[in-house]
Amino acid sequence: MKLSTLLFFNILFILTSCNGQNYNSQNQTKITKENLVKGDTIKELGSSIMVVYQDKKNNYWFGSWETGVYKYDGNELINYTTKHGLLNNRIDEIKEDEFGNIYFGSANATSSISKFNGNNFTTLTAVPSENWKLESTDMWFENSYRNTGKVYRYDGIILHELQFPKPPNLSNPFDIYSIYKDRKGNIWFGTNPVGVCRYDGKSFNWITEEDVTEFRNEGANGVRSITEDKNGDFWFNTEYRYSVYDSNTLKSNKFYTRHKSIGGLDGKTDSNLDEYLSTVRDNNNNLWFVTYRDGVWKYDGEKISHYVVQDNSKNITLFSIYKDNNGDLWLGTHENGAYKFNGKTFEKFKP
Repeated sequence: MKLSTLLFFNILFILTSCNGQNYNSQNQTKITKENLVKGDTIKELGSSIMVVYQDKKNNYWFGSWETGVYKYDGNELINYTTKHGLLNNRIDEIKEDEFGNIYFGSANATSSISKFNGNNFTTLTAVPSENWKLESTDMWFENSYRNTGKVYRYDGIILHELQFPKPPNLSNPFDIYSIYKDRKGNIWFGTNPVGVCRYDGKSFNWITEEDVTEFRNEGANGVRSITEDKNGDFWFNTEYRYSVYDSNTLKSNKFYTRHKSIGGLDGKTDSNLDEYLSTVRDNNNNLWFVTYRDGVWKYDGEKISHYVVQDNSKNITLFSIYKDNNGDLWLGTHENGAYKFNGKTFEKFKP
């Protein structure tokens, strides 16, 4: 075969291969795009926004109790619901893993969590387990409103459904209402109605004082919020704060000291601050408390300030407070969308 002929076939082979690669690449791109979940582009949030979260890329996620979840990137508002692969249109939790995957928990979804990788939703189904561990990369999810006494731990591979041991001297069925990781890496669980439990990777320590287990006139409120103040004391949405000690330094049966604190500072005998729903510590170490019908209260360690949150001159019902990546404060509400603090007051968020 002549050199010119051989060269021709070599060039033809290379061109054919390149064309084939381009064709496959185009097909692959087409397939990938078809698998992308786009969601519905909309102009405003739904009314029942219970959870606010900002991810590592600074996108905001708003979880509804009725209309799924909303993503806002600063320009576009997108709504994802069950028709896009979300497990349930009620969202109670939003969390993110180290790889940027977003997880959505719902009290209406039995033993399952929705995972969003940026392209589509998948469902994680819990596996009954006795594998209690405390790894820094683990994610913990509530299993509330079923009186099962269970919680989920996700290790990146398996969603473990774990059964809590019963607290001492209490046999009531209970739910997990809140989960909090403290500065030392311990995990705290707020329950309804059997108090608070700390898990340090080896043992369970319970707080079952009356203020965290008490049944109110309308039933048990449950421990819906857990946070630490600037001094390392813990707040469990009651009128008390708790100084807590490490398990290995215990010298008695109690690992804490209880102090009278926020309750009554508003000057009322039956204070709404005795039973707030959510709290957060801001970048200036002030504590902010959300009540259901009486707005937001700020506590600087000595005095409190009240922030009324209204729509058309009427107090609105609140649910949660959240601090974003910039330190800005957000409110989740029952019927009025989301609110953001502008430095003086909370105003309704409008994308």
